[in-house]
Amino acid sequence: MKTFLFPTDFSADAKHVVAYGYSLARQVKANILICNAIIEPAEIPQTGMVSWPMEESDLLLKDSQHELDILKKYLEDKEETISFNPAINCISEAGSVTDIINNVSHSHNIGLVVAGMHGNSGLGTLLLGNHTSKIIDFVKRPLLFVPPSADITPIKKIAFATDFKNPDYDLECILTLITLARPLNAEILITHIVDEGGHDAEFQHRVDKFMVNVSDKADYPKIYYRAVNAKHTIKGLDWLCDHGTIDIMAMVHRSHNFFNELFNGSHTQKMAKHIAIPLLVFPSN
Repeated sequence: MKTFLFPTDFSADAKHVVAYGYSLARQVKANILICNAIIEPAEIPQTGMVSWPMEESDLLLKDSQHELDILKKYLEDKEETISFNPAINCISEAGSVTDIINNVSHSHNIGLVVAGMHGNSGLGTLLLGNHTSKIIDFVKRPLLFVPPSADITPIKKIAFATDFKNPDYDLECILTLITLARPLNAEILITHIVDEGGHDAEFQHRVDKFMVNVSDKADYPKIYYRAVNAKHTIKGLDWLCDHGTIDIMAMVHRSHNFFNELFNGSHTQKMAKHIAIPLLVFPSN
């Protein structure tokens, strides 16, 4: 994860995201690319526009670059002489948010996209509101969503929540996660939400086999497994966020698993009321 990408809309919450990401980048010795996507009228609901004058495009790009320069200066003022200071670059492009994130991620070898949760509805209105589901579905890099309430403190424990239905890809994601955790000297808690009856023997065998594979391939001692007993998945994740002393919640986005519950209907609002830690989302495989 040598370069982090920060998509930004220059809001106050987005500034906090950049500050959080800068602190993380400094700790893991990653460089930073700040990106502003100038949204085309076709992406803005009920815009009523049928064309985008070139003069307006140039003005928006100029304003965007000006705001990026201010944000860059804000981070440069945080530099220290006794620690690693990330190289900071900026880019501003017109187009869809997801296309720009994917294109920039590919061309600049981005390891992690750091984005924000806006407003009071948390997970329900992640970066740029209506673009949330598209970003989660189509961005092909790990995404770290940072809520406004996230404290900028050392990361000591990362929880990786899984349903163990795709162990090969889970292992691939955990190996990637270790590249983030190792320079932080952070623990990785692999967890699964189970009903109050607990694991059956077959499932426990699957978990044991998975942890053996992790141990064989990860070469990272600070990783372990714990089950969380809860009647509902969301309640289990909620409990883990509140009482598990974790600093980042990580999970894989794939169809028909508990991750989708977070972004559908009442589950979103219930989770959003409590989560105050960053959420790391690995893309679907």
